[in-house]
Amino acid sequence: MSQELHRILVVDDEERIRRLLKMYLEKEGYVIEEAEDGETALRLATVSDFDLILLDVMLPGIDGIEVCARLRQVKATPVIMLTAKGEEMNRVQGFEVGADDYVVKPFSPREVIYRVKAILRRSSATAFLTKEALTSNNIVFPHLIIEHDAHRVMAGGQEVSLTPKEYELLHYLAISPDKVFSREELLKDVWNYEFFGDLRTVDTHVKRLREKLNKVSPEAATMITTVWGVGYKLEVPK
Repeated sequence: MSQELHRILVVDDEERIRRLLKMYLEKEGYVIEEAEDGETALRLATVSDFDLILLDVMLPGIDGIEVCARLRQVKATPVIMLTAKGEEMNRVQGFEVGADDYVVKPFSPREVIYRVKAILRRSSATAFLTKEALTSNNIVFPHLIIEHDAHRVMAGGQEVSLTPKEYELLHYLAISPDKVFSREELLKDVWNYEFFGDLRTVDTHVKRLREKLNKVSPEAATMITTVWGVGYKLEVPK
């Protein structure tokens, strides 16, 4: 998919920040829409299909955390949260409700562009790939198939809609089946962040991943196993 087709929703109550982001993102060839409050953002994000949402945490009315939480009930659109310096709790909350990344204000536009490109690369649609083109990089288990080139997950014969971060977590566990990973390892390798002991982000994503898999295949959901006192692993049925 060419960059020109990527649609990004920029949500911030400060017009100055929206204009700045719009200018830099349009320079990269992205199509930008704007929202200045949470309700507008949620309405636009629900009725339209965006490739990515840049979402400020502190918004009038419904804040960014709530917008992301409600959006995750219906869509897996990638979300980058914009947070003020020192709001680490907001960043943790953002990850817990399904945000994929965050940028701290004041930010450099170059950093925003870098993070946007990284997420779009990971989650870009692969509608142009034929099934024959997906034979490599597939991970196949009895109840679970991960087509890595297409970032597609099939469980019980049905496609499962995952956020980029949920997908990365599942794929990370799946490439080393039966290996136990600590929460610290998962935070560091999947999120590239170290939260100094706040590991709820991992638990929340595992919970959400299990719930989504369970809707189509309880067998696939039970493959993600909790190893008490240690962490998680993907257990292959014997």
